[in-house]
Amino acid sequence: MPSFDIVSEVDKQEIDNALNQARKELATRFDFKGVAAHIEHEKDKITLTAEDASRLYGLREIVINKLSKRNVDLRNIDQQEPSISSIGHARQELKIQQGLEGEKAKEIIHAIKAQNFKVQSTLQERQIRVTGKKRDDLQEVIAFVRAKDFGVATTFKNFRD
Repeated sequence: MPSFDIVSEVDKQEIDNALNQARKELATRFDFKGVAAHIEHEKDKITLTAEDASRLYGLREIVINKLSKRNVDLRNIDQQEPSISSIGHARQELKIQQGLEGEKAKEIIHAIKAQNFKVQSTLQERQIRVTGKKRDDLQEVIAFVRAKDFGVATTFKNFRD
């Protein structure tokens, strides 16, 4: 039976490249000269720190701009609320979402079943496996999922006949 997987992934190398470009721009921008502003990248989290809130917003715009230019889908970047300390230092975390979480996956599966496609869709770990008897049925599901916005970036992998 033909099948494929619906996943939501972000290319980590593209994130690294975008953050390196943002660091270079940060070093050369006039409004950030002599200002303590840092970009830190850990596994699935980007931490932005700056001296004050206005510089933090500028830093965030640089990072978001570089991520979008590197074709990283911003729907998979969860921007947390900035925290501003009493002495004025500002910090914000951007969480990188990898895989389909429970509610989003259930929403996608429910939408596929509601359309009465001749396929079965099941949740496996952090991806959705869609199987059907005909390749044409699977292509209809792909077109449907691409057309509908579920709030996360969806890609399709592991096509099998």
